[in-house]
Amino acid sequence: MNKKILNITDLENFIFAKLSNELSPDLSYHGINHTKSVLNCCREYAKRMNISPYNSFLLDTAALMHDTGYLVAFDEHEEKSKEYARELLPHWNYSADEIEQICGMIDATKIPQKPNTTLEQIIADSDLDYLGTDKFYTVGEMLYKELKALKIISMRKEWLRLQVNFLKKHIYHTPFAKRYREPVKLKHLEEIINDLN
Repeated sequence: MNKKILNITDLENFIFAKLSNELSPDLSYHGINHTKSVLNCCREYAKRMNISPYNSFLLDTAALMHDTGYLVAFDEHEEKSKEYARELLPHWNYSADEIEQICGMIDATKIPQKPNTTLEQIIADSDLDYLGTDKFYTVGEMLYKELKALKIISMRKEWLRLQVNFLKKHIYHTPFAKRYREPVKLKHLEEIINDLN
């Protein structure tokens, strides 16, 4: 087993500590719990899809890094996350090629999502996994509070319209998510449309 792979726990602790201490309290959705959730979801996909330990390690790293850009800015946070990955990861013995693969995965979480590889599909689906689960409303409420705190939206109706628009455009990429998450997501979409009417 590659020594680096065993080191992922140290990186995990480092990133979690940084997010806990430095993220704005206004980020009720894009906080440490979201990063933990994406990381756990990526690990479930890695098992489900028999991803190799090495590729799982790269996927874990991308999951940890994908929202670190919020430490700097809300807008263009993916670009900031990639900048931070390029600055930080050489100190953790990642090669230039590994860092570019990780940056590709971070890019895959940008809306609208355009993943090109299997690992990019996994992180894209993990990032928005909640849309097709029973956590949809509780997690969605945290995002609503965040967008209100940042003055991106002001009213509940505006939020519902935003949700409808987003859910209509969103697509899942992995076979598992298409089969198990998509139908639940569409049920949520129908419920919100009914609420609006």
